[in-house]
Amino acid sequence: MRPPLPPFDLDSARIKVRAAESAWNSRDPETVAQAYTEDSVWRNRDEFVTGRAEIVDFLKRKWARENGYALRKELWGFRENRMAVRFQYEWHDESGQWHRSYGNELWEFTPEGLMSRREASINDIPIAESERRIFGPRPEGDDTPLPIE
Repeated sequence: MRPPLPPFDLDSARIKVRAAESAWNSRDPETVAQAYTEDSVWRNRDEFVTGRAEIVDFLKRKWARENGYALRKELWGFRENRMAVRFQYEWHDESGQWHRSYGNELWEFTPEGLMSRREASINDIPIAESERRIFGPRPEGDDTPLPIE
């Protein structure tokens, strides 16, 4: 079991999104993978991933190239066992160039609260280091909405 469990209400959906944000900000592939079913199916940009082992491999590759990764997620909508989430994260490449990645995810959960499906569409833009606005995990009590730009 991975509470909160579906069907979600507004409070439980927000808790689920914040838990996902915290796990991803840990940058620990094994920790993140535990939130997904053994046979979870992902589409991440143009890559298709199936199962926890592939999720762990994917995340190891991702965080090997996305240095300084820091993420914010925000609930966009929900119904029963599904959610729509928007997110932004910042990272820099090997040369020190910073990027902000904008995206939307669609999530589907099992009755046990594990994510069985994740579809992510993501766009990256280069930013100057002075334009950064995400500096690590979200401080306790910070519910600042994501800017649109």
